[in-house]
Amino acid sequence: MSSPIRVLLADDHTLVRRGVRLILDGEPDLTVVAEAGDGAEAVALAGAGEVDLAVLDVAMPRMTGLQAARELSRRLPALRILILTMYDNEQYFFEALRAGACGYVLKSVADRDLVDACRAAMRDEPFIYPGAERALVRSYLDRLHRGDGLPARAITEREEEILKLVAEGHSSKEIGGLLFISAKTVERHRANLLHKLGMRDRLELTRYAIRSGLVEP
Repeated sequence: MSSPIRVLLADDHTLVRRGVRLILDGEPDLTVVAEAGDGAEAVALAGAGEVDLAVLDVAMPRMTGLQAARELSRRLPALRILILTMYDNEQYFFEALRAGACGYVLKSVADRDLVDACRAAMRDEPFIYPGAERALVRSYLDRLHRGDGLPARAITEREEEILKLVAEGHSSKEIGGLLFISAKTVERHRANLLHKLGMRDRLELTRYAIRSGLVEP
């Protein structure tokens, strides 16, 4: 019998992690070997241990699941990644694919879909939650008909990192320390964000970050 699939589980809510762990550990071919409370911790744990599959929540402190997925895809290209989220949102779905995830599972039906999604990921097959395929294909074809293509990223990855930390209340000096850049560089990125997004101040940036799922309200 082959060894169980080793899973890293990342979610900032302890109760959610506990429930998801019960689902996964109840299967003979799946075992949770590490848990993280945010995306940065997930990246560190994946790099330090033997993990086959990362299951990442979208909205987490310090680093979102999508940011963590991008970083893990760069560092550990063989690692399979699933996004677990409460957001039934087409934009997040396409961002998850861009970030290197091979599946997108809604928390509301995790007890039904997550195990199948984990197994599909390890077979290198994409997993889309049931009911989404028709809407996604129709939306994609509509965009192609209009000549729009896939949804574009409004801001760069670095700007997204800074936006999240600004919305979490960090100062420019603190953000610089976390990202290993100068406070002046942080201020320049923040000015670019305000200009790109047509916003005036930190409050509007924070509201945008909440709508984008970078931070929770």
